[in-house]
Amino acid sequence: MTALFYLLGVVIFVVAILASIGLHELGHMIPAKKFGGKVSQYFIGFGPTVWSTQRGETEYGIKAVPLGGYVKIVGMLPPGADELDEDREHPVYDEQGRRVVRVRKSNTGMFTQLISDARAAEWEQISPEDSDRLFYKMAWWKKVIVMAGGPTVNILIAFFIFSAVFATYGNASDVQPDSGQPVIETVSECVIPYVDQRTDCRSTDPQSPAAEAGLLPGDTIVEFNGTQITGWSQLRTLIRNNDNGDAVIVFVRDGERMTGTTNTTVEARPTSLTDETLRQVGFLGVTPTQHFVTGGPLYTLGEMGTMTVDTVEALATLPVKVWGVAKAIVGIEPRDPESPVSIVGGGRLAGETVAHETFPVQEKTVFLLMLIAGFNFFIGMFNFIPLLPLDGGHIAGALYEAARRGMARLRRRPDPGYVDVAKLLPVAYVVGSAVLIMGVVLIVGDLVVPLHLQS
Repeated sequence: MTALFYLLGVVIFVVAILASIGLHELGHMIPAKKFGGKVSQYFIGFGPTVWSTQRGETEYGIKAVPLGGYVKIVGMLPPGADELDEDREHPVYDEQGRRVVRVRKSNTGMFTQLISDARAAEWEQISPEDSDRLFYKMAWWKKVIVMAGGPTVNILIAFFIFSAVFATYGNASDVQPDSGQPVIETVSECVIPYVDQRTDCRSTDPQSPAAEAGLLPGDTIVEFNGTQITGWSQLRTLIRNNDNGDAVIVFVRDGERMTGTTNTTVEARPTSLTDETLRQVGFLGVTPTQHFVTGGPLYTLGEMGTMTVDTVEALATLPVKVWGVAKAIVGIEPRDPESPVSIVGGGRLAGETVAHETFPVQEKTVFLLMLIAGFNFFIGMFNFIPLLPLDGGHIAGALYEAARRGMARLRRRPDPGYVDVAKLLPVAYVVGSAVLIMGVVLIVGDLVVPLHLQS
């Protein structure tokens, strides 16, 4: 049964991601068609075609490798100087009505030839009736809407999932102590140096002050060194300011008032929940019962703003983190628990969650929803990177075109025309290769040194 539940979790995650990919591509296709563009293909996946059907001028289908998707919008690349003059002035079409473009063979380098070949392949698919439906001829703002539509859909999917979870279950990353006198939820058995970032006690670790005082989960702390306790923040301040001093703690257990004595150890701890600066403070070794913070759409937007900052920072360090995964694959170092995962790793985590025997169904559901929302948010943010072949690269090209034409009008100069994104194809090849390599490394890492669900 466990194996069946594991498979169920994997299937749920994969289907959800494939649905997200399909919606992402619809985010491109619908506005492209709305603006009069021609979309010749809509596919989920890459590689060999598994199934396809023709509906009007668009072929819809599924390909064998479910690691993405694409829509083919006709006329992404404008004709360039490498097209022969007579072809521009006297275009020729074949028997199927497709434009025939002859391209000079370049002797100036590999990338120049690749650009020429890409441009020729693009224009082979263009028929005479398509001349007014080409993507590159669209107004710049239409190009922005078409290219931003895909990643925006992913971010909207994340927003709706986050909103539903935050409004009902609460935000697990935003917890607050219950009001009133603090009820202990956990008691540390030992004092672990904060910088060690471990959870297991070792024989060399001293007993925690809380354990020494005889505190247990479920106890309610009502007094600390003679001060009546009214809330967790007050108790926390008293403990931290107690330095290495004696502590007399009065607590209630099963209705009985009890007293424990200890000495609060001085430890290097973060200044606050929002400030990671370490300073020497008194330490007891207890955590209070807490509740997840709930909120509506505005709360969700605020949390997603924080996620955006974190995601941008993560994207900036992504190559370094992937390099860490590569080193873990060959055994140079253990894999960082905070390292990124591929769709394979996400599926594994989803499977382990559903198959976990002790997790309540509600927690399993929330984890799966947050996992799916997190992937969608990352996919959306990643695609907004202003580099080809990502959607952000086309958006940047359209914005540059608008700025260049606007400056020409202000200076009363001739219209500089459309931005030739084909000239940036060398960048696209480099970026695409880098993304492919990182994707392969993460997939191999998720197979060889996978991350597992933390119980």
